[in-house]
Amino acid sequence: MLVLIGPTAVGKTKLSIELAKALNAEIISGDSMQVYRGMDIGTAKITAEEMEGIPHHLIDIHEPDYPYSVAEFQEESVRLIHEISARGKLPFIVGGTGLYIESVCYNYQFSETGSDEAFRQEKFQFAKQHGEAALHQQLVEADPLSAERLHPNDVRRVVRALEIVHLTGVPMSASLQQQKKESPYELCLIGLTMDRQMLYNRIEERIDIMLRQGLVEEVAALMDRGFEPGMVAMQGLGYKEMVSYLRHELTWEEAVTLLKRDTRRFAKRQLSWFRHMKDIQWVDVGEAGNFIESYEKIHAIIAGKLHIHME
Repeated sequence: MLVLIGPTAVGKTKLSIELAKALNAEIISGDSMQVYRGMDIGTAKITAEEMEGIPHHLIDIHEPDYPYSVAEFQEESVRLIHEISARGKLPFIVGGTGLYIESVCYNYQFSETGSDEAFRQEKFQFAKQHGEAALHQQLVEADPLSAERLHPNDVRRVVRALEIVHLTGVPMSASLQQQKKESPYELCLIGLTMDRQMLYNRIEERIDIMLRQGLVEEVAALMDRGFEPGMVAMQGLGYKEMVSYLRHELTWEEAVTLLKRDTRRFAKRQLSWFRHMKDIQWVDVGEAGNFIESYEKIHAIIAGKLHIHME
């Protein structure tokens, strides 16, 4: 199995298509937001034209009000890996959601910890009264590693992480650290990176493009369909900020500045998560300076690791 990870805007999509063509691969999206239909611009979702005929899985499989989870991603990915392999093709996971991808690479075991509805409602109410940052601070104190991974805006997952500590007495991050990092697959894991300032510049350019493509109109259409701002999908980067703009809670300049800042911070958290993963072979795609050089570096890593011929 081939896996390509990296922070947002680093250039995974274009490289993944060229690699998939050369390797006779099918791509499994390792992105927790691209599962949602109607959320295309803000998630930088690959278009049918950009796919160039390469099959893509786990894109556009749910409506935005669906509570997608890492356990479901893992289950679906494992099924797809077997099906793709049975077709004589290479399973190829591409994305930036570290926990989701790691759960598949190393076959994490997710125990059923149950739920405490009263506790959840208490925390949701706390966030409404005192703000999302105050709720996130509770997680910083109870489970700092999970707090580092989760954005304060992601109230549902922050509440779930607090609930796990409440029910089990063990932080979710501790449970993840106890997982055996042994892969059931012959695994080639490649990470893309570049100079931090170069990445930040690319992030800002991408957001400018998204706004020109109609991000505001996309968010307005979702709101018109009845998707509430509190839903997990609507808390995603680009969506939350534009909701606040459309509800006149932020000016245009404030919304765009906040979106760019939060996306830079998200990329930083992604890189922080990846640094804790093992087996990643890093390729600096900024240092190479051109696409062909980066592609050839990755080509050599895959050929050496998986012992397969690339066209």
